[in-house]
Amino acid sequence: MADLHLDRIYIRDLLVRCVIGASEEERREKQDINLNITLHADLRTAAKTDCLEDTVDYAEVKKKIVAMVEQSSFHLVEALADRVADVCLEDPRVYRAVVSVAKPGALRFARTVEIEITRDRLDT
Repeated sequence: MADLHLDRIYIRDLLVRCVIGASEEERREKQDINLNITLHADLRTAAKTDCLEDTVDYAEVKKKIVAMVEQSSFHLVEALADRVADVCLEDPRVYRAVVSVAKPGALRFARTVEIEITRDRLDT
């Protein structure tokens, strides 16, 4: 990616529920998952035009992510994060997606376990 001037849109603390985990016990019911997402895009045109069609519609991206996650079933948070990044990169204006997935209560004595991945349009 030649142009490293990328603006960012942050979606913070998006609470979703899905079946996730490797053990049978974890997979019995949906669990709370906390997502933090950074969308990298060039927002200069939208800043000049003040038009929604010139930017990433983050409400629409969020809606697609929630729909996908709520209907999903994953064994690993890594797989969930990768699929969330794929959904983000469906918008042609998004060049990079950084996705953090936190699974509260995954480890005893730890508030949460969290992983973060970065995916670029060139990776897809």
